[in-house]
Amino acid sequence: MVITLKKIVLFLFILTLIILFNYKEEYVIPNDSIRFRILANSNSIEDQLLKTKIKNKIKNQIFDNMNNITSFDEASKKVKLNINSIKKIINQYTSNYDINYGDNYFPKKEYRGVKYPEGNYKSLVITLGEGLGDNWWCVLYPPLCLIDEESDNTTYDLYIKRLFQKLNS
Repeated sequence: MVITLKKIVLFLFILTLIILFNYKEEYVIPNDSIRFRILANSNSIEDQLLKTKIKNKIKNQIFDNMNNITSFDEASKKVKLNINSIKKIINQYTSNYDINYGDNYFPKKEYRGVKYPEGNYKSLVITLGEGLGDNWWCVLYPPLCLIDEESDNTTYDLYIKRLFQKLNS
């Protein structure tokens, strides 16, 4: 029996289709996580700059408090304890905002090639004004927000792998 090149190509094509249709997306964020999101009032330059200023101030404070957290419960308590401090920071810039810590809706996201499904997640959400502008988001626990936004995907992937190994040990 002679196997022709056409049969080999056809076999590889079918195999590729089977693999593609059976591929399941992997989600990096574990179930016991806390997301963080800031929604700008609008997409105007002023509103986006305000969102960025507030984000940077809050990141400096809250991330210091979340850096050595080892459990979801501990992280949740820390967030609750810091809400008044976060409000003080936001009040320096605006009084027109809402802050909510609980289950909040997140649309489907993709970050560094990883897809995160839409759904309700435990999260700290700050809505500036009407909250109709572009948002910034990250994961407070496990502390994925602490990853340098400029790091490459390999650094990000290695950090994620080590972080989850540490959390699961």
